[in-house]
Amino acid sequence: MYPRALKAMFRIPPEQIHRIIAAAIRICGRFAVTRWLVGRVLAVHDPILTSTVFGVRFPGPLGLAAGFDKNAEGADTWGALGFGYAEVGTVTAIAQPGNPAPRLFRLPADRALINRMGFNNHGAGAAAHRLTTRRVLSGSPGAVPIAANIGKSKVTPLDEAVEDYLISARLLGPLADFMVVNVSSPNTPGLRDLQAVDSLRPILAAVTAAVNIPVLVKIAPDLADEDIDAVADLAVELGLAGIVATNTTISRDGLRTPRADVEAIGPGGLSGAPLAPRSREVLHRLYGRVGGRLAIISVGGLESADDAYARIRAGASLLQGYTGFIYGGPLWTRRIHQGIARRLRADGFASLAEAVGADVAEGAS
Repeated sequence: MYPRALKAMFRIPPEQIHRIIAAAIRICGRFAVTRWLVGRVLAVHDPILTSTVFGVRFPGPLGLAAGFDKNAEGADTWGALGFGYAEVGTVTAIAQPGNPAPRLFRLPADRALINRMGFNNHGAGAAAHRLTTRRVLSGSPGAVPIAANIGKSKVTPLDEAVEDYLISARLLGPLADFMVVNVSSPNTPGLRDLQAVDSLRPILAAVTAAVNIPVLVKIAPDLADEDIDAVADLAVELGLAGIVATNTTISRDGLRTPRADVEAIGPGGLSGAPLAPRSREVLHRLYGRVGGRLAIISVGGLESADDAYARIRAGASLLQGYTGFIYGGPLWTRRIHQGIARRLRADGFASLAEAVGADVAEGAS
């Protein structure tokens, strides 16, 4: 039924249908009975999927990527929808409207999206308030870890980025289970310049010193391999918990959508199935560089249980999706978690953690 529903939803402008779905998710999260009913259908409670990564317990490896729940309005509901955790944001210190609309576009032929949202959000103060008033608190039944993804406010000059990130970190650090520093969105002018190690070092050092939760950094797929290595080495040096790889891409290579249609859309970050090959490449490179010392969250083009399990065996401790959720529907998380559980047992693993990096270990033996 979902393909028919998706076809109908795709007749509505992308941001409009996003607001409708987000409102439905918020309503679901308000009431214990609706959370319970939805969770009975969509959530998978299988102990083989449970893992502890950087000191945080995850009931399942597949989480919601940043970008969907920008203002932490659905934090109560993501566990019921089958996600093992959720990353809210990107949140900025200063509330901002983002870029002018239209700024979200569908590429159905590629099972992809292009967005140039520009970190539209209500600000760190508003997100902190919503996390403070969560009904499903950490440790309670149905709760899943919530990560805060923080970015630079558009109006803040690059040379003041450290203090801008610190405002968000101090507000959200006491309320989140872990934090992701986003320096890799292509939709805030100059932001990706902060991935250079000399610019990134003071930001990450300041954020890790300001919070008492694990800190990760999110990188772009468009980084050159040597720059990926440099960021990975910096993350180890500063004692980060891990790396989220990867954000959206500015590349338009290999798309099925007609070139004229893509060019008419204009700039923005591409997400979805076309990103998968590069996301897997970055995962392999990172695990070879820092596997065992940092956790890697693999995101980008993940659609199936086969791909999810392959990424775990390639070194991903956790996974994320957003565009796959849009195209896959409400049962997407359930299918992937059930598929991972079956494959773990078929391969003789007693836990998900045993499978992380298994292919690399076998290749080295």
